Amino acid sequence: MARDNWNREQLIVALNLYWKIPYNKISGSSNSLIQQIAPIINRTPAALAYKLMNFTSLDVEKQKIGNKGKSAASSSDKEIWNEYFGKWEKLALDSSAILSVIQNKPIDKILGLEDDYEFVEGKEKLRLVKTRVNQNDFRQRILASYNEKCCITGISFTSLLVASHIIPWSKNKQERLNPRNGICLNNIHDKAFDKGLITITSDFKVKLSDAILKKQKETNIQKYFLEYDNQPIILPDRFIPSIEFLEYHQQNIFNK
Repeated sequence: MARDNWNREQLIVALNLYWKIPYNKISGSSNSLIQQIAPIINRTPAALAYKLMNFTSLDVEKQKIGNKGKSAASSSDKEIWNEYFGKWEKLALDSSAILSVIQNKPIDKILGLEDDYEFVEGKEKLRLVKTRVNQNDFRQRILASYNEKCCITGISFTSLLVASHIIPWSKNKQERLNPRNGICLNNIHDKAFDKGLITITSDFKVKLSDAILKKQKETNIQKYFLEYDNQPIILPDRFIPSIEFLEYHQQNIFNK
């Protein structure tokens, strides 16, 4: 029987999916995202899970923490990896476009945006859809990197988690989608981080602003903030936050 090789479109979709699933879950064909995507690209969940494991042999992020991954990556896997690594917008948009063509549905409908975009047309609609694709993929990459847990509290309810930008979305277009510019926080600490009430130091510890410390006698401040002051964050399996970006937040966002 002839070998059923993966085509380019299948590999692009698989590679994009690789970054959206926590590393400790990509080997399981029972994962909901794997089960959802596999039939769309005409693969079994087991075959897709195996392909994701093949990508681990190319993943420098995993090798940095001593995990070499599998060693069965093909030449085609390597070509797609080298073509797309670090090009997060291109990977997100190309993967979405492929799924759109296969399913014969506009990207906005695949993402469930048809109601939000009902009265938007032309170039503006395209721009908004691209933005939403990028934001969705950024969120999924960050949550996957942190094993779907808040890096300060360890909270694991995904509906309460936010992919927080270290350098705000509006301040640096070039780094908007860089996973090293993201940390996973719960809603409360995300808002505090965004407003400069807390920061993450260059040695990956939580630091509270004077505004928080002035209210340290309040029970809720003690519970939600003082408990974590100067405590190390839970580092991700992939994409450790950039020191440069953390220093930007400390110098430009944080209210000392």
